Amino acid sequence: MALIAIIDDDPDIRDASTLVLSAKGYEVITAGNPTDAYNLIKEKTPDLIILDVMMDEPDDGFFLAQRLRKEKITTPIIMYTSISKTVGMDFGKSEMVPVDDFVEKPISPAQLISKVENLLKKSKEQVC
Repeated sequence: MALIAIIDDDPDIRDASTLVLSAKGYEVITAGNPTDAYNLIKEKTPDLIILDVMMDEPDDGFFLAQRLRKEKITTPIIMYTSISKTVGMDFGKSEMVPVDDFVEKPISPAQLISKVENLLKKSKEQVC
């Protein structure tokens, strides 16, 4: 089964996401800040990354996603965000925010599983 990295500074979000994904048979690794996340991603090479926008700084998730893409790491990224609820901004895929999908927090378990399965399927199809 796929290895999924959950990067979020909120331990409740990490735990809840881990519980949902583990119950579906996914192996999950976690980190609570961008530095630990980067090292974990480089070491473990997950099949999918779930990344929070705001951690130590309000834009940590954006910068980590940009750094990974600059280093040619093409692992699919789902970005957790609550920004549109907070500031009314809506994000789409762009060079500035090089992720594959956005998800508003809180997310239902069914929606999380659906997003993960769809991105893993697309990623697998691109490799074949």
